[in-house]
Amino acid sequence: MEVTMRMPANDDEGYLIDPAAWSEELAGVLAARENIELTDAHWQAIRFMRDFYQEHQVIPDVRFVTRHLTASIGGSRNLIFELFPYGYVKQACKIAGMRRPRGWSTG
Repeated sequence: MEVTMRMPANDDEGYLIDPAAWSEELAGVLAARENIELTDAHWQAIRFMRDFYQEHQVIPDVRFVTRHLTASIGGSRNLIFELFPYGYVKQACKIAGMRRPRGWSTG
């Protein structure tokens, strides 16, 4: 029997309105909607983004996430885009439970 989780409020593009409503279970649901199977590398990025947001109350720029991934697991500078092929804002921010960043492109 499949259990359906109650989705927190989100905007018309699917971004959470309240980032505090995020959970790792919800990240799995959001990733599945994006056809992404979360790996350890995905979780490294997501947890860094969540921690950065908790500390600074702003969404980390993709450069910070890229530096974190390179330092923690190696790989290319393009790893973030390999993990989230439709873009940092469109997929990584959404799965990590961020509000839609203002003034950023969907890349």
